[in-house]
Amino acid sequence: MGKPSYGDRDPVAAIATPLAESALALVRTSGGGSGEKGQSAQSVIELLSGVFSQPGKLLAAEGNSLVHGWIIDPSSGKKIDEVMVSLYRAPRSYTGEDCADISCHGGIATVKAIMAALKQTGFREALPGEFTFRAFMNGKLDLTQAESVMELVAAKTGRGREQAVRRLAGVLEKEINEIKSLLVEVLAGVEIYLDYSEDEFLGTDDDETAGRLPSRNLAEEAAGRLKNLAGNWYRERIYAEGALAVITGKPNAGKSSLFNYLVREDRSIVTNTPGTTRDWIEALISLEDIPLRLVDTAGLRDLRSSHEENTEAENIGIKRTLDLLDKADLILYVIDGAEGITGEDREFFLRHKDSAPHIPTLFLWNKADLALPPSLALPPSIDEKDEKKLPGKILPLSAKTGKGISELTFSICECLIKKESEGTQVGPGTLRQKELIDAALTSVEEALALAAKEAPLDVIAPLFRSAVNVLGEITGEVSGEDIFDAMFSKFCVGK
Repeated sequence: MGKPSYGDRDPVAAIATPLAESALALVRTSGGGSGEKGQSAQSVIELLSGVFSQPGKLLAAEGNSLVHGWIIDPSSGKKIDEVMVSLYRAPRSYTGEDCADISCHGGIATVKAIMAALKQTGFREALPGEFTFRAFMNGKLDLTQAESVMELVAAKTGRGREQAVRRLAGVLEKEINEIKSLLVEVLAGVEIYLDYSEDEFLGTDDDETAGRLPSRNLAEEAAGRLKNLAGNWYRERIYAEGALAVITGKPNAGKSSLFNYLVREDRSIVTNTPGTTRDWIEALISLEDIPLRLVDTAGLRDLRSSHEENTEAENIGIKRTLDLLDKADLILYVIDGAEGITGEDREFFLRHKDSAPHIPTLFLWNKADLALPPSLALPPSIDEKDEKKLPGKILPLSAKTGKGISELTFSICECLIKKESEGTQVGPGTLRQKELIDAALTSVEEALALAAKEAPLDVIAPLFRSAVNVLGEITGEVSGEDIFDAMFSKFCVGK
């Protein structure tokens, strides 16, 4: 038997629930029926009847119905488990094929025995994401909706789930298709213009033809909507993957105490000895429905004297901290309020503002229960010329008592998601979609720039054609098998 592929029509089965002790488990099957590519040799319902205690009842059942019975071991004829089979007949099913979902008891041995029985009777084990792939191939989902299925499975918070559901409902597909329609209309106008002599158009009073680009306003509208989609990627990535928030500061400033307070458990060791944390510790939390990958790091010291004062473990910890700071979506810099702002703190203020001004940073005055921050946000003994390089706001808090934590939570959310109203807008849900949107936007903007210089339309037309084709790749209208394999192989088995 050859290696299975996503394009075949074999009857497939997969365990759709975690393989662990539970009250119930689900085994999914699909194959046959009246899909777009015709019928496979045998429907899954016919195959399943060979290991079902009431085959006649199963074969006669209508779609969207339940049948009670037993799964039988085809080798010994013994009963494996009492089950309920949910039947879905093509094309009214998730995949567009005949489907049967077997609800059984959740014992590990039971589920494995049912899968073994199905394989003996002619099923093969489904590839990762193969059910969703078949739904896409049979026109039940477009590619953006297929990707949103996996987003929904992986959603870490309610907001991430909501955004994935919106894409599953087709909001991204609708926006992409509307933008593509605008570009198709522009391209049609350009090609009609090319089919006639230029003089026929230049002799008219039509503003659009005089501007050398028919329907330029439609092209500009498409560019604006593509730019809006691309701009929403950061927010969508935060909701889907979580933001990386790195807690840093000099040793013994209270970083680990703050980490433990936010995580609500003692994950980091806290002592009065500076440098207790030698490596970084990560935990996933949710703040106002934003998934946050919170990282507690080793304290920053002056690396110039590391060979004299620090141990090798401390130096490695500091190096890893600096690497994390470069990748962070947000930096939480903790100042030891009991000691005040030190030279090490000032060094970070200046270095960070020069090297990574694009990374939002919150400066936290910890131990505010012992000492309040200075009335001015600027550290003392700093020249006025450096004012713009220093933090404009310091948040007082106490990782011991919880004072100021609610203000910190609000500030974190404000930094990561600038406008709450943006949550109602559509955006790409995967990096693949974002990269294709960027490619389409680049083509349209280049076409508009050339049109502004009155470049020949036969040079401009291919750019609009490229943008239309790229948008077709997002929805799956234009694509290749290699792209399908790469994308669906990342899905979980059973989906």
